[in-house]
Amino acid sequence: MNNGLKSSVPTDREVILGILNNSGDTLNKLYKAHFAMILQFILNNNGNEDDAKDVYQEAIIILYNKVKEGDFELSSKLKTYIYSVCRRIWLKKLAQNSKKTGNITDYEDVFIVDEDVEHHEEKDAAFVKMQSALENLGEPCKTIIQDFYINNLSMQDICDKFGYTNTDNAKTQKYKCLQRLKKIFFNTIN
Repeated sequence: MNNGLKSSVPTDREVILGILNNSGDTLNKLYKAHFAMILQFILNNNGNEDDAKDVYQEAIIILYNKVKEGDFELSSKLKTYIYSVCRRIWLKKLAQNSKKTGNITDYEDVFIVDEDVEHHEEKDAAFVKMQSALENLGEPCKTIIQDFYINNLSMQDICDKFGYTNTDNAKTQKYKCLQRLKKIFFNTIN
């Protein structure tokens, strides 16, 4: 049966439309479609199956975010794009772990996706700096910022939790905390 293959490997267009339409089925098919290729690459280059799963997951997230942002233009096959992103992520991890990065066993058809991955890496680096700034913020500011921006608590919840007289006082405190966080963050960036 010819349509058995079609159902297991979605076309590039089906993947893009599936992501735009929040199709879990499309993402599942995408995971299955190209994972073996990434697994082989990682196994051939000082990694194991868990490494391959992590790298593949990260690449799919990059693809998903790019498509959702609306500025994704596919100038190669999706398979090549995913492979290139995974390759770049894995080489960076190898370098960070100072494992041997020479003699990478590779496919010839590698598409350069430096911009996408660099953008993702810049966001990661900024996130790490923000985490560090948050750690240095001190209490109650650290918890207020986390409760509001990460745990999605309302100002009323924060007001009750910290015993502020009203939500305006809680908002003022949150604003002051945010200003302190920005100051710490921008001092660590330079």
